[in-house]
Amino acid sequence: MSAHTQTAEKGQNTALMCQESYVCSGTDEAIFECDECGSLQCQRCEEELHKQERLRNHERTRIKPGHVPYCDSCKGANGNIMHNSATSSRQRAAVRCQMCKINLCVECQKRTHAGGNKRKHPITIYNVSKPQEQDEEEGMDEETKRRKMAEKVVSFLLVDETEEIQVKNEEDFIKRLDCTPEEHLKVLSIFGNTGDGKSHTLNHTFFYGREVFKTSPAQESCTVGVWVAYDPVRKVVVIDTEGLLGATVNLSQRTRLLLKVLAISDLVIYRTRADRLHNDLFKFLGDASEAYLKHFTKELKATTARCGLDVPLSTLGPGVIIFHETVYTKLLGSDHPSEVPEKLIQDRFRKLSCFPEAFSSIHYKGTRTYNPPTDFSGLRRAIEQQLENNTTRSPRQPGVIYKALKALSDRFSGEIPDEQMAHSSFFPDEYFTCSSVCLSCGCGCKNSMNHVKEGIPHESRSRCRYSHQYDNRVYTCKGCYERGKEVSVVPKTSASTDSPWLGLAKYAWSGYVIECPNCGVVYRSRQYWFGNQDPVDTVVRTEIEHVWPGTDGFLKDNNNAAQRLLDGMNFMAQSVSELSLGPTKAVTSWLTDQIAPAYWRPNSQILNCNKCGIPFKDNDTKHHCRACGEGFCDGCSSKSRPVPERGWGAAPVRVCDSCYDNRGIQLGLVKDAARPVYWVPDHEILHCHNCRKEFNVKLSKHHCRACGQGFCDECSHDRRTVPSRGWDHPVREMLT
Repeated sequence: MSAHTQTAEKGQNTALMCQESYVCSGTDEAIFECDECGSLQCQRCEEELHKQERLRNHERTRIKPGHVPYCDSCKGANGNIMHNSATSSRQRAAVRCQMCKINLCVECQKRTHAGGNKRKHPITIYNVSKPQEQDEEEGMDEETKRRKMAEKVVSFLLVDETEEIQVKNEEDFIKRLDCTPEEHLKVLSIFGNTGDGKSHTLNHTFFYGREVFKTSPAQESCTVGVWVAYDPVRKVVVIDTEGLLGATVNLSQRTRLLLKVLAISDLVIYRTRADRLHNDLFKFLGDASEAYLKHFTKELKATTARCGLDVPLSTLGPGVIIFHETVYTKLLGSDHPSEVPEKLIQDRFRKLSCFPEAFSSIHYKGTRTYNPPTDFSGLRRAIEQQLENNTTRSPRQPGVIYKALKALSDRFSGEIPDEQMAHSSFFPDEYFTCSSVCLSCGCGCKNSMNHVKEGIPHESRSRCRYSHQYDNRVYTCKGCYERGKEVSVVPKTSASTDSPWLGLAKYAWSGYVIECPNCGVVYRSRQYWFGNQDPVDTVVRTEIEHVWPGTDGFLKDNNNAAQRLLDGMNFMAQSVSELSLGPTKAVTSWLTDQIAPAYWRPNSQILNCNKCGIPFKDNDTKHHCRACGEGFCDGCSSKSRPVPERGWGAAPVRVCDSCYDNRGIQLGLVKDAARPVYWVPDHEILHCHNCRKEFNVKLSKHHCRACGQGFCDECSHDRRTVPSRGWDHPVREMLT
């Protein structure tokens, strides 16, 4: 067999060459077929051969593109068929034996060249092409051709009951449809209750009664999932669906799958055998229309843009044909010929408060079956008329159909929790929206399913409430917000510039830190040096955000404070052990200098009490006066009073005897109460904002009424009104 196969492959060609070799030696392309000579002949050989008297009356046929000659072994000298009596037509050749110079069909080749020396004869393979088949069909009438085309149609499972697409990719979809990628097709689908004969209707409407879609007399539904077949006559993809009201495990997913099919369809048939039209028909179509407009139109438009499709997928929904078969009752509108059935259907929709706005058209086609079988001719004509109408829905390539279905399946998939179900509608929002629920307030996400895969975060229509469990309060820097930026800040144990143990030491002394990437440290929770105002009133804005499953955005930085404190204490212990004299006091003094206000004299510079002049020993405690910032012994700073002008609030704090005796009207307290919120606090102003001169006792600070920054007198002696800040009379402003 291997030798035979190799020879066949070598002898295969696409052009038919002259088989006589009478004049041309077999080098010219064949132009004629002479049935009586039993060969294909070129122009020159045909002329020379048929000049002979005995061959002159032979009937020759000019070869058309894709021509294949008849088998020579199938007919005798008189043209009678020698074998294969089961068929009334002559067999076309599959190969030509170059040694025997005869054309052979497949069966004759097996019979005459399967064994012996003939098995090794070189052969030429004929390629049977579609033009040849078309030649054979020229003698058929149109109806016979249609029946012949329908004989090859088979259906296949496109989507199973769990919404999983059963074809590998776009190429596999086109291959199983048995059509070309360039063909432009429309899509027709059928819906209805289980047992109403949907599959039977499709078989008789499109495929001359052949069981392309499976039917069964059993009680169980024979159509599970979505099945597809291609009608080559009408160039339409026909989709059969699982019936409504049937017993199924995945009711919610099955119902959602129906809407996906409806969304990719150009024409929908709703099949009913009820003698009277039931409300479930109108409710199904009304709910389907609402869900299509609410969830699918946007996604189909996105698919058009994402896939770069030339054909818009969501201009308008499909047309609908209600196919109503009755036995005992009259058809809709037959009592009064003046009444149009479509008008009666629209009135019925309005009475039920159902609005099928998504559908491009709704038509009624009824048939009354006195005696079986059902007459489908009226439905067939209505379908063909709708398929020919391209004003609202134009045909598209099969690849576009697959991409649309794939996009909808990727977007709207996954299990649907029963506890979230709203059964008042055929297509509730829960079928198509994200199932995530906020852990804090219980509100659901409003986005469509699987939006996280595209990088779109969860969103809710309502505001969230604060939950201590999740601590879902989010801070944004107020200073950045006023400059047109929105920068989130998180309370932390230390600033980014602090070393681990120094940061923890500061945390123990002055509380947690709120640090902005742009503005630096803007707040400390126990800010003894600068008061303890609520950060919401001063430096941050607060928002309460939803807590979605799988997110950890509200875990604060100080959750690892315990481990960081241990690390810091180990580091501190190592540093202290390296100091030879008074390690505890040395570390305390150094740490105090790191976090002390700017006006305090550093501990390293305080050698004597500022009042009595007694030198400090290594173990003596140095006390800072909160008013003047100088260092004193305990006896010279035992008194206390409020020092609001330094940011210590109204509570009494340690002061030296001199500052205590010089107390009077607390002008600083009045200033602090009257200072606008946009002014930079005095304790934060160390240099002139313009010339950068350092402020001291002789160089006073002045606030610009426009920007609130601190300036020296030289840089802020201009006066003008600042209405935007509420200053209607001339006030101090920096130089411009």
